[in-house]
Amino acid sequence: MLNVEHIGIAVKNFSEANGLYYRLLGVEPYKTEYVESEGVNTSFFKVGGTKIELLEGTTEDSAITKFVEKRGEGIHHIAFEVEDIYAEMERLKKEGFALLNEAPKKGADNKLVCFVHPKSATGVLVELTQEIR
Repeated sequence: MLNVEHIGIAVKNFSEANGLYYRLLGVEPYKTEYVESEGVNTSFFKVGGTKIELLEGTTEDSAITKFVEKRGEGIHHIAFEVEDIYAEMERLKKEGFALLNEAPKKGADNKLVCFVHPKSATGVLVELTQEIR
């Protein structure tokens, strides 16, 4: 069974967006992190069982920078936590889903991640996450 792990939101200005979500949610981010391999700054807010990840591209070729330039700020992806990311990737391939990476990679918040192409999921970028053990 998949559980929603977080909702990713692409932003233009990390500092401004963190302040806005602090005022909106009434809590500070519990974690901020730079993910060099993706060229993004991330911050995570938690309200109840829900996590919101803010993402700001830090390089011109970052997927987040390109997303914001093309579509503007907004929801970038929805992430589902899985028990075994390798098994879930194989299952989804067999079901005909296109994956954006052949193997999981290290993501933010101590996770292994893999993305499902939006064309395979009604235009939604889906992220699979598994806690690194």
